[in-house]
Amino acid sequence: MSLVLPFGEPGCLDVAQTGGKGSSLARMSALGLPVPPGFVIPAGALAEALPDGGAELRALAERQDAAAAQALIRTVELAPALRDAVLSAYAALGPGDLPVAVRSSAVAEDSEAASFAGQQETFLHVRGGEAVRARIRDCWASFFSERALFYRSKKGSLGDLGMAVVVQRMVQADLAGVLFTCDPVKKRRDRMVVEAVIGLGEAAVSGAVTPDHYVLKRDGTVRRAHVHHQPYAVVADAGGGVVEQPLSEDEGAARKADDELLAKLARLGDDLEQRVGAPQDIEWAVQDGELYVLQARPVTT
Repeated sequence: MSLVLPFGEPGCLDVAQTGGKGSSLARMSALGLPVPPGFVIPAGALAEALPDGGAELRALAERQDAAAAQALIRTVELAPALRDAVLSAYAALGPGDLPVAVRSSAVAEDSEAASFAGQQETFLHVRGGEAVRARIRDCWASFFSERALFYRSKKGSLGDLGMAVVVQRMVQADLAGVLFTCDPVKKRRDRMVVEAVIGLGEAAVSGAVTPDHYVLKRDGTVRRAHVHHQPYAVVADAGGGVVEQPLSEDEGAARKADDELLAKLARLGDDLEQRVGAPQDIEWAVQDGELYVLQARPVTT
C-alpha cells in the first residue's frame, strides 16, 4: 500500500483506503472537475503508527474513553517513511509554505446510509510541513472525541480505526458555499439550492453567518433569492489559520452570487449528479473568477 495517495492515483478511489472525502475528491478529479490538487494519508496509517497495531486504542474507543484515546494519539509520531512521504507530497503541491486544508476522512462517512459529516476536524490554511504533520495527528484525535464516539456508537463501529486524512491545496476564496442538486428539505428533484458567503465557506458551515439562499430551476434560472447581511468574512491569516475580517455595510448587504455564477453552479451540479447517479451536496469556492469543487457527498436527511 502507498504511504500517501495523490488524488490522481487509482488507489485513491478506494473508500476503504481514503474515506468518504478522499475517494470523492479522487473521483471528481478523475471526472475532470475543477478540484484543487491534494493527497490522502490512508486510513490504515493510524493503526500502523501505534506499536500494538491499535489494540489499546480500539479498546479505549469501545469503552468510549475519549480522553484516554486522544491522549494516546497525542503521543504518536509519524514513522520516518510516512513523514518523508507526507513532506514530499506536500512540497509537490507548490513552492514554499503553501497553504493547505487538512481534513478528516472517515472510511464509514458520507454514505447515503450514515453521514459522519462534521463529526471530525478540518483545519484551514495550514502552512509548512511540520504544521501539516501536526494537523494530521489532530485529525486522527478528532475521530475519538466524545461527540464522534457517541455518534459512531449509534451509526457505526466503535472499534473502527479507519480515519484517512486529506491534504489539499487551499483555495483563497472570494466567495464560497454549498450547492444541493435537489431541494434537501422539500425533496424536489426539479430544484437546486445554493448558499453563498463572502470569503471562506467556514463562516456558513459553522453557523456563525447566515448565507445568501438561492433556489434554482434545473437549468440554473433563479426562482428565489434571499440575501442576508454578512457582518464579516472568514479569510486566511498570513501566519496560518483563519481570521474574521469585518465587512462594510454595503459589502455585507450585497447579493453574493450573480446569475452567471448560479447558472455555472447548476451546470456543474447537474453534470456531477448525472455521472454519479444521486443528488449531491457540493462545497464550492470561487477564487479570481475560477470555480472550484472542494467536496461532494450524497445528499442525506
